[in-house]
Amino acid sequence: MKIECIKNKLEEVISKTEKITGKNLTLPILKCVLLIAKDNALTIRATNLDLGIEMSIPVKIKKEGVVAVPAGILYNFLTNLFNEKNVSLEAKDNKLIVSTSHTETQIKIYPYEEFPTIPIVSDKKSIIINSNDLILGLKSVWYSASPSSMKPELSSIYIYYDNGKIVFVATDSFRLAEKKILNRKIEEFESVLIPHKNVSEIIRVFEPVNGDIKINLSDNQISFSSNGIYLTSRVIDGTFPEYGQIIPKEHSSKAILLKQDAIGAFKVSNIFSDKFNQVTVEINKKEKYFQITTKNPDIGENIYKIDSATSGEGLEMNFNYKYIIDCFQSMTTDSVSFEMSKNKPMVIKGVGDPSFLYLVMPMNR
Repeated sequence: MKIECIKNKLEEVISKTEKITGKNLTLPILKCVLLIAKDNALTIRATNLDLGIEMSIPVKIKKEGVVAVPAGILYNFLTNLFNEKNVSLEAKDNKLIVSTSHTETQIKIYPYEEFPTIPIVSDKKSIIINSNDLILGLKSVWYSASPSSMKPELSSIYIYYDNGKIVFVATDSFRLAEKKILNRKIEEFESVLIPHKNVSEIIRVFEPVNGDIKINLSDNQISFSSNGIYLTSRVIDGTFPEYGQIIPKEHSSKAILLKQDAIGAFKVSNIFSDKFNQVTVEINKKEKYFQITTKNPDIGENIYKIDSATSGEGLEMNFNYKYIIDCFQSMTTDSVSFEMSKNKPMVIKGVGDPSFLYLVMPMNR
């Protein structure tokens, strides 16, 4: 293989593919990217056996070929090249010679025959979604999934179709986030569970993309393709909890307040929370305020009152601070509502935005 290409374009695709390489000590080939020079393009592949990615850039090919080279070393070398416009890559004597007008380096290459194949997901079951909608849906809920793999369905993002909407849901059993994206063009599709650990990479790769993304679905794989990027992920074979039954149909207390006031109050209150991140939330109907109280015997205590529009009866309950503060990143409205009923989950919504819903389970004292 012998090619010439624009240094910045090569660096950009290596930066995206390098993150998906594997760290498997028994399969050192996984730490490599596969470089395929053919038909005036360089195709770069990477996989960790859970995720796979393929990207292409235009290059000037002097000799076609295939090499597997350690992604981290190649990426680190490229990022430290300054004032370089073009770069040449040539495979010779089991080494990849990377050269510019100022420097030349040799990187040991691996047998490319050992590189795993990346699954090609059939387009028999496919949907088209705008990249902004996909990223918004994933980012709105993915922090609510469990980081533990003990229950795979809880460490996943659940995506399904519901009457012209694509619904994204995640829960770790202590809180739940649901985001609905309206898309009348999409026909009904089978639900899918994407592993939580793969979602951050999907977001990172496709967040800069403008335009539509084609999603292909199969029994054990899902693929995303757009603008020369092809990414495939394993999907979870499991059943997501029937979460609709835990969403309270009504509430006994409600408070509406400015989102920034709520964020500031919870941040201050957390300074004095205990080792369980416990905060006491009170809706005071008589004096119309939303109050957060925290106590820590080793530090002190704090009471924070926020003027709010209240309705229903007065109520006081305990929650985990972290589970509450996380949801504000998914809200674009200026005001938020807190709906509570005794011994039931608290429901948090953006006022005027029915597309997002968040539940937090109460804590026992």
